[in-house]
Amino acid sequence: MTSAQQRAALQRQIWQIANDVRGSVDGWDFKQYVLGTLFYRFISENFASYIEADDESIHYDELPDRVITSDIKEDAIKTKGYFIYPSQLFATIAANANTNESLNTDLAGIFSAIEGSANGYPSEPDIKGLFADFDTTSNRLGNTVKDKNLRLAAVLKGVAGLDFGDFAGSHIDLFGDAYEFLISNYAANAGKSGGEFFTPQHVSRLIALLAMHKQSRVNKIYDPAAGSGSLLLQAKKHFDEHLIEDGFFGQEINHTTYNLARMNMFLHNINYDKFNIQLGNTLTDPHFDGDKPFDAIVSNPPYSVKWVGSDDPTLINDDRFAPAGVLAPKSKADFAFVLHCLSYLSSRGRAAIVCFPGIFYRGGAEAKIRQYLVDNNYVETVISLASNLFFGTTIAVTILVLSKHKPDTTTQFIDASGLFKKETNNNTLADEHIDAIMAVFDSKANSDHFARSVPLDEIAANDYNLSVSSYVEAKDTREITDITALNADLKTTVAKIDRLRVEIDAIVAEIEA
Repeated sequence: MTSAQQRAALQRQIWQIANDVRGSVDGWDFKQYVLGTLFYRFISENFASYIEADDESIHYDELPDRVITSDIKEDAIKTKGYFIYPSQLFATIAANANTNESLNTDLAGIFSAIEGSANGYPSEPDIKGLFADFDTTSNRLGNTVKDKNLRLAAVLKGVAGLDFGDFAGSHIDLFGDAYEFLISNYAANAGKSGGEFFTPQHVSRLIALLAMHKQSRVNKIYDPAAGSGSLLLQAKKHFDEHLIEDGFFGQEINHTTYNLARMNMFLHNINYDKFNIQLGNTLTDPHFDGDKPFDAIVSNPPYSVKWVGSDDPTLINDDRFAPAGVLAPKSKADFAFVLHCLSYLSSRGRAAIVCFPGIFYRGGAEAKIRQYLVDNNYVETVISLASNLFFGTTIAVTILVLSKHKPDTTTQFIDASGLFKKETNNNTLADEHIDAIMAVFDSKANSDHFARSVPLDEIAANDYNLSVSSYVEAKDTREITDITALNADLKTTVAKIDRLRVEIDAIVAEIEA
């Protein structure tokens, strides 16, 4: 079986488990248990692999807890960020899950112990609360302890039965892929809420490529609306790890999604000292002011959400918003996220941001912000994408690429609305579509009906409208009509009608006679 076939089989199996085990529980509500269990297995095997250090004589799961010295524990926590005793390993608990009458409380204790092992160490903020949404006492699992334990045991057994192979190389990749697959499936079935925490991988890849284009290295990569971390992880997936020198940074406002993002980092083998995901409102309580600037910024912020805006008079003096001289409208925070990204961007980097298309042509404060961005030469490219590429919305979104190192004052517009592959529920970007976008992004060449670089004065004369359709003429796909041939056909048709009329008149005259 090829690696692709193995992945596909594994993904089918894990989704089947997720659906079979949840029973009558809504899939969206149940996702934390499947994702959390997969994470529990991963960190258990990852930790055991670290302790064993390829020494075939050591089987960590067979050791008694009492032989673990304080030095071993401390060294492990400093390296891995957490500690798991042999008796707490996933395999140990899963093996006896069906007969363990205190399974739910045992799991709660283990999760608390794993999180608590990091207390007082640098990894504490990255480990704390990771299992907060894995509530083993929740009535979603059943009304009685027995019912809860039956469902928990079924999840543990199901995940234990997944064949990831030995813990090395491709095994780690399979774990990460399985987690991403589960998240994407939950997002696809969650309606509008799904799109709020997960950006489809094909779009994530394009955004990562845009943000990191022609950068041989970046100091760090940042997402101010991180969701489950999918955008950050695409950067890791498509570039050598050494390219991102100081790690992955992100902020997320939703607590559950914040935990998913941190788990996602671990599951893609990004150690605690290489990522920093924070919880909070990026616009009013931003983190990482001391870590900026960032060479690469990727983001798919929520579209046109409300924010405090002008109701907080201090914001107009905020370093992020003050240069534009105006705040984004209270009812539409899109440009607040854009200005935040610009403020955190380094002089050599790029930001690639998914935006609601309305912000590129509406008037008022948004027009003033567009003028600020264009006049200061920060807008490198505006790309319109096809509709129905994202979960929970069918709108055709736009990618805004910001740069502080443009070689000239032109702005590039790309109409990629015709590039998509039709799928069952959503459209997707195929590799050839992404390649076509990146090729013209790189060359900045003009291409009829596809791409055009526009001088600043033309944009200014157009009231700083940044809609792609204002500068790239759509291809006329209507059938071309040959007027000369049409007239000839009409003349022939009229002649036939005249002959028929003569013949009909003759027949009528003969009858009447």
